[in-house]
Amino acid sequence: MKISYVVLLSILIFGFISCEKEKENLDVETYISLLKSNQYSEDELPDFDPDDIPALLVYRNDTMIITDFPHNMISSLWAPECKLGMYVLWTIESIRAVTIDSKYLIGRFPSLNPILALRDAPELDLVFDNKSHSKAAEAYYDWWNSIALLRNKMEIDPLENTEYRWH
Repeated sequence: MKISYVVLLSILIFGFISCEKEKENLDVETYISLLKSNQYSEDELPDFDPDDIPALLVYRNDTMIITDFPHNMISSLWAPECKLGMYVLWTIESIRAVTIDSKYLIGRFPSLNPILALRDAPELDLVFDNKSHSKAAEAYYDWWNSIALLRNKMEIDPLENTEYRWH
C-alpha cells in the first residue's frame, strides 16, 4: 500500500512540475485592458510583433497610472507604478529589440525598467516628467510613420535623436 502512495505522490509531483502555464496569445486591446485594470498577471511582456505596433501607438500618450505590470527581475530599481503610455512605449521597444535580437534584451525586456534616463548625463539621471514622456511618444510615433522599410526601421533607435534613452 505504501508503494501505491509513493507512486501516486510521484505522479502528482511530476505532473505539477512539468505543467507549464500556457500563455495566451493576447491582442493589444486585451493587453491594454488588463494593464488598465491592474490585472495583467504574466511575468513577461507579451509576444507581440511589428504588426501590433500601430495599435499600441494609440496609447502612447496615456498618462493613467498602472501598478500591476511585469518588472525586469534583474533590476535593483523597483518602480511600483508607471504611466500606461510609457509602459506601452517600452512594450514597443521590446518588439523592436526582439525583432533585431538586441544584445540588451533580458527575456523580452528591452532594458532594466520602463523609465527614461538622460542620454548624456555624467551619472544616471532618471526622468519621470510629462515632457520626457511626450517627447518619447512623439519620437516613437515619428519613427513608426517614417518612410524607412520595416527591416531598416527596426534597426533604428526611436529615441536616438532625443536626449533620452531607456534605463
